Amino acid sequence: MSKNETNQLLKGALLLTAAGILSKLLSAGYRIPLQNLTGDIGYYVYQQIYPILGIIMVLSLYGFPAAISKIRSEIGSKAGGQTIRNFYFPLLLILFILNGAMFLFLFINAPNLARWIGDPELTSTYRITAIVFLFVPFLALLRGSFQGEQKMAPTAISQVSEQIIRVSLLITAAIVISSNQLVIYQVGHTAAIASIIGAVAGTIVLIVFFLRDRPNILVEESTEIPWNYYVRTMLLFGAVAALNHMVLLVIQFADTFTLLPGLIESGLAKQEAMEAKGVFDRGQPLIQLGTVLGSSFALALLPNISQDRLKQQPALFYQYIRGGLLFSIYLAFGATIGLILIFREANILLFQNDLGTGNLRLLVVSILLCSISITAASILQGLGHVKRTASFILGAFFIKWIANQLLVPIFGITGSAVATVLSLLLLCAVTFYELQRKLPKLKFMKVVNVRALGMAIGVMVLYVLIMHAWLADYVQPSRFLLLLYVVFIALTGGGVYLFCLLRFRAFSRNEVSMLPFSSYILRFYKGRLDNESN
Repeated sequence: MSKNETNQLLKGALLLTAAGILSKLLSAGYRIPLQNLTGDIGYYVYQQIYPILGIIMVLSLYGFPAAISKIRSEIGSKAGGQTIRNFYFPLLLILFILNGAMFLFLFINAPNLARWIGDPELTSTYRITAIVFLFVPFLALLRGSFQGEQKMAPTAISQVSEQIIRVSLLITAAIVISSNQLVIYQVGHTAAIASIIGAVAGTIVLIVFFLRDRPNILVEESTEIPWNYYVRTMLLFGAVAALNHMVLLVIQFADTFTLLPGLIESGLAKQEAMEAKGVFDRGQPLIQLGTVLGSSFALALLPNISQDRLKQQPALFYQYIRGGLLFSIYLAFGATIGLILIFREANILLFQNDLGTGNLRLLVVSILLCSISITAASILQGLGHVKRTASFILGAFFIKWIANQLLVPIFGITGSAVATVLSLLLLCAVTFYELQRKLPKLKFMKVVNVRALGMAIGVMVLYVLIMHAWLADYVQPSRFLLLLYVVFIALTGGGVYLFCLLRFRAFSRNEVSMLPFSSYILRFYKGRLDNESN
C-alpha cells in the first residue's frame, strides 16, 4: 500500500471515529431531557427497547458494512466482481434473509418477550421496533460499498444525519407526551418510529451519494457468484465482529430481560420496580460518555494494527499498541474517579434528584473496565482473532444474566450494579490476558507508570474535594449554578489530572508525539525523558 493510500485510509478511519463520537454524544445526551420530560417510568420504557435499537444500529453501521467493505476490497480487481448480478444483488439478498429473520423473530415473539420481562404492555412497542431491521440491508450495503472504495464521508454524513433526525423526533415526541399526559408507553412507540424515520433519512443520504458517483455497475459478467464466501464473511466479519461495538449494549440487553422480574421478586410492586429500573438506567448515558472518552482516542490508532504491520514494522506496531492501551487506561481512570466524585451533583443536575447515587457510583466503575476491554478486544480483532473476542463478549453477557438472577432478588438494584461490574471485570481480565498471550513481547504493565497515575489521581481527588467543600453549598439551590459548578469541576479537574500525568512523566516522549498538539505538550518534557521507544 502506498503512502498516499495509507494516509487516505487513516483520514477515513479518523473521520468515521469523529462521526461515531458525535453520534454517541447525541445518543447519550438526548436521554437526559427524555428522562426529565417523561420521568423514570418513561425512561424505563425507552430503555426496554434501546438495547435492541442499539444492536440494529451497530449492525447497520459497523458490522455488516465492515464485511461488505472487506468483500469489495478483495474482489475489486476481479472482472465482473462489482456488478449488480455478482455483488449488489447477492449481498442485498443475504442481508434481507438475515435481517428478515430477525424481524420475523421479534415481530412474532413480541408477546412472549414482553411477558418474559414482566411487562405485556410493551408488546406493540417491540413489534414496531422489529420493523427497523428491514432498513439494515440498504444502509449496510451502501455504507460497505463506499467504505470498500475508502470513501468514508457518505457513511459519516448518513450516520450523523440519521442520529440527528432520530434524536430530534424523539425529544419532540417526549414533549408532546409530557404536555398532553399521554400514555407513557407511547415513549416506546415514538422511539421505534423515530428510528425508522432516521433509517429512511440515512438511506436517502447514501442513495444521493451513490447516484452522484454513478459507479460502473451495469457491465454484466458470467462469473460464478461466490455464495459461500459471501455468507461466511457476512456472518463472521459482520454479525460476529460487530459484538466488539456492543459491549455496553449486551450488558443492558441482559438487564432488559432480567432486572424487572428480579426486582419484583425482591418484593417491589411492578410500578416501584419500573421506577427503580428507570433510576438504575440513569447511569447508562454517563457510562457511555465516559467510555467514549476512555476508548475513542485509543481506537483511532487501531487502523495501524494488523498482522502485516506486526511482521513488517514490529517496533512501530508495539508502539501503537502500548500507546493505545496507555491512553485508554489513563483517560478511563480519570473519567471514572472524577465521575464518582461529582456523581451526586451530576445526578441532581441531569435527573433532578439524587436517587440511586450510591448504586450508580458503583456502576461508574464500568467506564474503566469497559474502556480497557473494548481497546484490548479491538486490538485482538485487528490481529484476526474475531471469533475469540466475540466469545469473550458473549461470555460476559451470560455472566451478567446469571449474576442478575442470583443477586437482584436479594440485593435489588445494588445486585445489578455488582453483576455489571463483575461481568465487565471478567471480560477485561480475559481480553487482557489473551492480548498478553498473543503478544508476549508487549510487556505492557512494565510501561504503565503507576506512580505517576497514582499521584495524578491523588491530586485530582484533593482538588475536587477542596472545590466541593468551598462551593457546594452555594450552588445547591439553583440548577443553573449547579450546571456551572459541574462543568467547571469536570473541566478543571480533568485539566489538573492531565497536567499531572504529563508533569509526573506518565508518558514517554514517543507516546506524547502521538497526541494532538504534541509539539506544545513536549515542552513539559524538556530534557526529562529519554528518546527511546517503548
